[in-house]
Amino acid sequence: MAGNSFGQAFRITTAGESHGPGNVVIIDGCPPGLRIDLDEITADLARRRPGQSRLVTQRKEQDLPEILAGVFEGRATGTSIAILIRNEDQRSRDYADIKDKYRPGHADHSYDAKYGFRDYRGGGRSSARETTARVAAGAIAKALIREAFGGQVLAYTKQIGDLIADVPEPEKLTLQQVEQFADGQPNPVRCPDEAVAQQMITLIERVRKEQDSIGGVSEVVATGVPAGLGEPVFDKIKADLAKALFSLPAVLGVEYGVGFGCATARGSENNDVFVVEGGAIRTTSNRHGGMLGGITSGMPIVLRAAIKPTSSLPQEQQTVTREGQPTTIRTKGRHDPCLLPRFIPMAEAMVALVLADHWLRWQGQSSAQGAQ
Repeated sequence: MAGNSFGQAFRITTAGESHGPGNVVIIDGCPPGLRIDLDEITADLARRRPGQSRLVTQRKEQDLPEILAGVFEGRATGTSIAILIRNEDQRSRDYADIKDKYRPGHADHSYDAKYGFRDYRGGGRSSARETTARVAAGAIAKALIREAFGGQVLAYTKQIGDLIADVPEPEKLTLQQVEQFADGQPNPVRCPDEAVAQQMITLIERVRKEQDSIGGVSEVVATGVPAGLGEPVFDKIKADLAKALFSLPAVLGVEYGVGFGCATARGSENNDVFVVEGGAIRTTSNRHGGMLGGITSGMPIVLRAAIKPTSSLPQEQQTVTREGQPTTIRTKGRHDPCLLPRFIPMAEAMVALVLADHWLRWQGQSSAQGAQ
């Protein structure tokens, strides 16, 4: 299967399925000497892990990363890094009676059309279970951009259903504000607007009881990013970020900055005015979302991804078999009534991977210019 690698200078290749032995990622291009903190990788995987609250799938996975190569005494050696995350709580029997039926909203028919054969257990390679490998690699990318230029990537739940959070200064948010309520209790929806977060919890619980699901929007903010990352035309950083987010399961839309809001604005309203602050060129607003001409401007990068409702539903739905015969289907597996809470670390990982890749490419360009 093609399409299992992502990035150029910082490149990952993943393998694994929902109900296989595990998922693995190979990371090429990590600079030697970078400190690799296994606890940081484990922490991000724990944020993605199933069973973390009553609002998500109750599949029980420890998701403990095993570093197989490329790290010695806590530092990257410069050679390929290999990380394995084992699967421990598969229930393949839940899928035995639907192996010849196409689940609405899933890739079952698409995979059969392409390959003529598929792993029907939990969706196989199309399952979000494969994102464990991306999150592990993303944790290393986060460490790289933090050490290289003080970069930080933070995502949170902006919207679930009709409920929209009010986050006036997302670039000032902290991880604690996303992960916890003011009283220190875990925030299961990862929405920093506590009043709206409580309403989101109630909404998710209601749709779960109704044997249904609901979608929403995640916002991702990258701060500390220097001006100059990205390439003209086909490798614009906005294009690579969009591809990164669209490559995640369930993403149906991506926008940055003011996004589709630009469609109703005049140029005089939409343009961000340049100023000098503290000796650096900045803009007084950030409708451009931190990218101009496909290259970072030095302002925070702001993106949003629209996430569809979970397709796997316990209620009966109409469908057809592989032979095209009408039938009904009811999914028995354990699934999230809303994908947003566990999507957050996935989004962070993909954005961090793009920033790490483009920073290394920029360094290669700078080195070439210096050698002239």
